Amino acid sequence: MTTTTTQPGTLLTPAPDRADWHTTRMGRFLEDLEARYGQRFATYDDAWAWSVANLEDFWKEVWQHFEVITHAPYTAVLEERTMPGARWFPGARINYAEHVLRRLRERPDDIMVTSRSQTTGSVEWTGARLEEEIARIQAGLIARGVGVGDRVAGYLPNIPETLAAYLATTALGAIWCAVPPEMGPQSVLDRISQLEPTLLIAIDGYRYGKRELSRADDLARIRQFLPGTRTVLLPYLDPNAQPPEGAEGWAAFTGRVGTGLEARGAGVRGTGQAVAGVGTGTAVPEVHIEPVPFDHPLIVLFSSGTTGRPKAIVHGHGGILLEHLKAHGLHFGMSEADNAFWFSTTGWMVWAMGMSSLLLGASVVLMDGDPNWPAADGEWSQWAVMAETKSTYMGTGSAYLGACAHAGMRPRERWDLSRLREIQCSGSPLAADVAGWVLDAVNPDLLLAPTSGGTDICAAFVGGSPLTPVWAGEMSCRPLGVVMESWDPEGRPLRGEAGELVCTAPMPSMPVFFWGDQDFERYRDSYFGVYPGVWRHGDWLMQTERGSWVITGRSDATLNRGGVRLGTAEFYAVLDALPQVRDTMVLHFEDAGGMGKLVLLAEPEEGADEAALERTIRTTLRTELSPRHVPDHVVFVPAIPRNPTGKRLEIPLKRIIQGAVRGEVMDVGMVARPEQVDATVSRVQRALAGA
Repeated sequence: MTTTTTQPGTLLTPAPDRADWHTTRMGRFLEDLEARYGQRFATYDDAWAWSVANLEDFWKEVWQHFEVITHAPYTAVLEERTMPGARWFPGARINYAEHVLRRLRERPDDIMVTSRSQTTGSVEWTGARLEEEIARIQAGLIARGVGVGDRVAGYLPNIPETLAAYLATTALGAIWCAVPPEMGPQSVLDRISQLEPTLLIAIDGYRYGKRELSRADDLARIRQFLPGTRTVLLPYLDPNAQPPEGAEGWAAFTGRVGTGLEARGAGVRGTGQAVAGVGTGTAVPEVHIEPVPFDHPLIVLFSSGTTGRPKAIVHGHGGILLEHLKAHGLHFGMSEADNAFWFSTTGWMVWAMGMSSLLLGASVVLMDGDPNWPAADGEWSQWAVMAETKSTYMGTGSAYLGACAHAGMRPRERWDLSRLREIQCSGSPLAADVAGWVLDAVNPDLLLAPTSGGTDICAAFVGGSPLTPVWAGEMSCRPLGVVMESWDPEGRPLRGEAGELVCTAPMPSMPVFFWGDQDFERYRDSYFGVYPGVWRHGDWLMQTERGSWVITGRSDATLNRGGVRLGTAEFYAVLDALPQVRDTMVLHFEDAGGMGKLVLLAEPEEGADEAALERTIRTTLRTELSPRHVPDHVVFVPAIPRNPTGKRLEIPLKRIIQGAVRGEVMDVGMVARPEQVDATVSRVQRALAGA
């Protein structure tokens, strides 16, 4: 339970005075636009309105402001606006990885990557050290026939080698994809087998808390169904792990055999002056940069697979580069003065977003392990790692902040978090109470930026900025250049009531295509099936009278109770503040009469009096929301199914309860505590049957 009670809409942080805009990079950028285009922006909303009314000019200015390196000029900014099919910067030839390398070469002796791993301990790499590893991996890729357009897959955790492999692959013009090692073999195959990768880099196992988890058997099964894919084993759990038959080891792949540096850790970790082979005993070639078109595939991200086979979403070099330069440079205000901590698995879009901190010259902090081991406030908590590494920026899941608040933690009283200037959280809505807790219990001076975007765009639809106020339980603004609105079913913009999240104009980071979707049929069905030519994302959100935004849930999970639409997020905002409730989920089962059955699943704290807790839940919902929000059934369950990013799996669970085959509607490999799904389904089915 949080120690603060913050009402939704409470002003937490006011906007800076207009006269102080110049103290932020976003403010200086906007003042340059004012001078160049004869504008005067009194507020952030004025600037946003100009950016979307003048989309081509805005993105041209982003390109120039961040000095995008191009090997051939573009012939237009936006040649075609039609969605799908918008063409950004045709003619330009660029490379995402080149822009990271530019920053590494500016800071060769500075620590650019800090890693905290429960498997291997602490690792720090300088800019030169990271560049050397990129060069070694890329040389290994080239020697094994990997070239432009080939796919390289990683079965890897959030460690420096994964970052280096990503940059080595994409610098070459090959395409990167990754899945985290906690994912089971079938879930891995459901994703990477679609791409038929040329090469797979995998670890032997890892440690999560006190558990050692070998991946040898899982890797064997994965390789069995990827007969045309070469495999490289990176020893991680066991430094002396040998590659399985038909695979090769990391030392051979990176050119370290015979140098006395065969083990992963030997001469590889640390802050040494490891540039072009210095200190490693072998010559290391220059990193090759392959100029590619703006929309050339950079990375493939996979949808959660909770409602069918995961979509293989292809993002291009230019789209990710421009969106992330804008986000990190303008909205996050990131620079070489920052040390950015991002907690993410390698399969989440937040990982790709986090690694882009390097584009601005910031250093990054990586973490692999259980953040609640040996306890939520233990030495491996995210707060402890940030304090130790003097992190200035935190990217994390809203669910993690909620869990810390619910546990009554006060991180600022245990750790020095005075350098932490901003927290960006995503994955699920951030409740007002939790937002208040962050400023009270973490750092009262930081900027809190709840954000909502998606794997589909690897960017944000709504979030924060240094020029806008922060209100509890709300997101401050639409990012510059993002033409996002809330629509009713007839396509009319809404304010003050919830509607569909839509984009009426293209964003550079919208997917290039889905892998294997040659006729774009699945792409169109996913985003353009409801409003032709307009992107419908599937979130249900509301713009407040203040201009801020509130996500009320997935539009396909919105409840229709007697003709009244109820967003699930309003339930959770109330229920998350209750003591003795760990987690909740709301489901609605329709009937012909239009009312149906409203079922609340609740995971109680250990030892809770369930009868008393049910009475509290019902009274609270009736008092805080309305009688319509009171459930027909309260079902206490062992666990609420969530995916790795913390999102509740409402739709898949509902379909299973209604009789769908679990494996067809829910990828159990992407569910936290999957062993509890059957017990949860059984209890709800009994309640609905009147048992």
